[in-house]
Amino acid sequence: MSTASPASPSLNAARRAADLAGLEARPEVDVLVVGGGVTGAGAALDAASRGLSTVLVERHDLAFGTSRWSSKLVHGGLRYLARGQFGIAYESARERDLLMRVTAPHLVRPMPMVVPVYRGSGLARALSVRAGMGMGDLLRVMAGTPGSVLPRPRLLDARQTLRLLPGAARRDLLGGILSFDGQLVDDARLVVALARTAAREGARVITRCSAESVTADGAVLRDAATGRIVPVRPRAVVNATGVHAGLLDPRVRLRPSRGSHLVLDGAALGRPRAALTVPVGGSVSRFVFALPQTDGRVFAGLTDEPVDGPAPHVPDVPEGDVDFLLDRFNGALENRIGRDDVIGAFAGLRPLLEGVGDSADLSREHSVSVAPNGTVTVVGGKLTTYRAMAEEAVDAAVRARRLPAGPCRTRFLALVGAASREELDAVEAPRRLVERYGTEAVDVLDGAGGDPALLEPVVRGVTGAEFRFGVRHEGAMDADDLLDRRTRIGLVPAERAEALAAAEDAVDAAV
Repeated sequence: MSTASPASPSLNAARRAADLAGLEARPEVDVLVVGGGVTGAGAALDAASRGLSTVLVERHDLAFGTSRWSSKLVHGGLRYLARGQFGIAYESARERDLLMRVTAPHLVRPMPMVVPVYRGSGLARALSVRAGMGMGDLLRVMAGTPGSVLPRPRLLDARQTLRLLPGAARRDLLGGILSFDGQLVDDARLVVALARTAAREGARVITRCSAESVTADGAVLRDAATGRIVPVRPRAVVNATGVHAGLLDPRVRLRPSRGSHLVLDGAALGRPRAALTVPVGGSVSRFVFALPQTDGRVFAGLTDEPVDGPAPHVPDVPEGDVDFLLDRFNGALENRIGRDDVIGAFAGLRPLLEGVGDSADLSREHSVSVAPNGTVTVVGGKLTTYRAMAEEAVDAAVRARRLPAGPCRTRFLALVGAASREELDAVEAPRRLVERYGTEAVDVLDGAGGDPALLEPVVRGVTGAEFRFGVRHEGAMDADDLLDRRTRIGLVPAERAEALAAAEDAVDAAV
């Protein structure tokens, strides 16, 4: 059990090298976490904050897989209420409250969501949606989230609906049903913040490092940068590799499903001020969402399609998913959108537990199991409940291996950059930076070193100072890390190409 004082939250190439060297010199650790997504980063933070010596390894980069391909929503569990899954619905509402008020207030904001109601569309369906919103608000109250953080749902008339959704179809519009949920400014930034907070608590966070094998006697790591083998002797292993969990634990049976999104310019939808929420015919719990982002883009999704065969690390968006989404949204828009309006697309794979029926109907509950070799595998679940999943996984590791751990602290542990909304409002930095870096926004500015060129936008407000901060403090090792995961410029290929040189310069400057 580690008793080290808090360390720096900065992740960079120098720290990575030092952590690997330290691991080679002393291969005994309490917990090895495999997988650098939201659950793995959450598990590393949970373990390290309990006083356990912890190592997190990730084959690629932080948030390389499913965690960066979400809808960026912190759900309160409304969908699960419709299926009678009250336990997971309440868990979602509780975890949403923690994210919005304790863990990451700077990364999560209230998102207004509107379901337009039309004459002839079915009064029973509208009443059902409104009743569901009321039950969702009851969950908010039960979770302790005040109305000042997430307002109560209410009915809108047609004019109010069009004020929030200027692009909605006007004919026979009666009004709308307004509700609120949480929205992440960036899911990948949440993962990075978790990993950096774990590093602050003493964890070693090593990307470009794969777990080649895990046995009862230890684990074999491979450093992708040098190819060298690093044997380690962890007392416990947490397998948090998502859709790839079966590679470390063959007993795991998953049925991945693909969730695709389109990236649109907000102008194509009239620059909405709320999420356009469209019911999917034939289901009482499925909707598609056109979600406005703080940068003026809209993420329109999502699909729920089963994936057969080996799970790819970066899924493609098939033409059928594009057609499905365009068709669903065009049924609710005044002016049709077409393929020319699609400026980007992305897809993630949900690590769903194997079951019977359509993938859309499979449970979103998570599973924590212990293999005969002692490996703890955590799969299923969703981004909103990552903390609860991580806590349960570490609890299982502590019990199975009798680790000398303290109690879980993550219910009360703010991530790097987090602060109260009053403190965030007082940060002397542009609002865009505060929304992404919290109190560290001033450190991003200071990192420019007085060079005004580094504070000039490269693409859509992103500056060279942010690239530099990503390399020096957020573990970015190359331009791909900066463009695709620290800033998300890469969601639009044309903008990625425009920013590539500046990102490469930031990496070169750190060498």
